[in-house]
Amino acid sequence: MPPALHSLNADLHSHSAVSDGALSPRALVRRAREQRVELFALTDHDTVDGVAEAQAAAAEVGLRFIAGVEVSVTWAGETVHIVGLGIDAADATLRAGLADVRAGRLQRGREMGDQLARAGIDGAFDGALALAGNPDLLSRTHFARYLVMTGRCADTREVFRRYLVAGRPGYVPHRWARLADAVRWIRVAGGIAVLAHPGRYKYDELQLDALLSEFKALGGAAIEVATSNHGAHEAKRFAQHARTFGFEASRGSDFHSPTDADVELGRVDPLPLSLVPVWHRFA
Repeated sequence: MPPALHSLNADLHSHSAVSDGALSPRALVRRAREQRVELFALTDHDTVDGVAEAQAAAAEVGLRFIAGVEVSVTWAGETVHIVGLGIDAADATLRAGLADVRAGRLQRGREMGDQLARAGIDGAFDGALALAGNPDLLSRTHFARYLVMTGRCADTREVFRRYLVAGRPGYVPHRWARLADAVRWIRVAGGIAVLAHPGRYKYDELQLDALLSEFKALGGAAIEVATSNHGAHEAKRFAQHARTFGFEASRGSDFHSPTDADVELGRVDPLPLSLVPVWHRFA
């Protein structure tokens, strides 16, 4: 694989206000261009409704663009995210599957608001809903921003230490898509399935090996190695997993907002030269 391909500033994981990001698709693309991103993907949670705007904006500023999505999956009792890259955003099977995944988010949000109210935090549901561009995509991130905005927590990191996670007020589990369905929807839409930020999942090594094996058997092609969710240890660990399982590797900031970004667009570490970048398919 040519070294120049590894040095390409590819950011293949980001979110706009169409899901739980803070910027419009157009503004997000322009920010990516300003940050010298060379290949960019919009991967909103469980929706492709921002893809057309992002694609048009990318054409305007001369940024190579990949249509994407991030599908929420339940696997072994935990939420796992599968990124689809190079999808046809108009594909009927994909869009119908994503609509099914989105169903139930609003009810889940009400239950989260009720839990927070019992913990002494009133108005969280209405406050989070006001911050969500689309009520069907109400998420924990919107609740987190509300708790920061109202002074309950200093930043979103504190929110997720104190609230909204298992065992804390505001946590409500939700049954998302099956792994097999998510990979199938992405592949039917002509896309490449990528396991997002595997270091975030609280699995032991046996469970992780089972997840990677199943993902590979279903047609999953890549895993994220370089991401804002991985420190140096996790990046090295998942680079080895990529080699062991024969996965290509992806890179993405998982950017949501200029004010609470762990890593700016395009600023994630490069991939090791020993890995095959998933963007060789697009670049």
